[in-house]
Amino acid sequence: MRATVVMALLFVGAIPCNAMAEVTARDRYGFSIVHEAIVSSDRAGAWVAAVDNIAKWWDPDHTISGDASLLSIDARPLGCFCEATGGGVVHLQVTTVSPGVNLRMTGGLGPLGLLGVSGNMTWEFFDTEAGTKIRLSYIVGGYSPDGLESLAEPVDFVLGQALERLQAYIDGG
Repeated sequence: MRATVVMALLFVGAIPCNAMAEVTARDRYGFSIVHEAIVSSDRAGAWVAAVDNIAKWWDPDHTISGDASLLSIDARPLGCFCEATGGGVVHLQVTTVSPGVNLRMTGGLGPLGLLGVSGNMTWEFFDTEAGTKIRLSYIVGGYSPDGLESLAEPVDFVLGQALERLQAYIDGG
């Protein structure tokens, strides 16, 4: 219970938005977020880092357990972005997989899972001259008694930080 409360506070509290953050739309019933980063790896390497090694770069402060090593992504349709917390938590369910190209997961990440919302998170990987561009987008819609617009910035912060940490992991930072 404590971990859920801590995660909720981190996720929906007054968290400043980082410079890479971009909330592309928001209103009472939802929001959309897009982040992009260029990494030095090819698409296959970026995919492996992002999907197969999430425990190595995801911030443990944004887990229920406080231990990122308990995270995994089972990248197959109906697989999950899960956390092995004794009984376990499904953060998002995998709906589309094209290795090295895109991964789509559906659900309410973190405390959003406690609300009447759904979301589609998409990770896309593009070839560039410098390596790979990773685009992370998350579109959330549904109902919350207080509206969803105030959740856009904290969710944006968490996902922006996640992409920054992935970029640092891939590039050896």
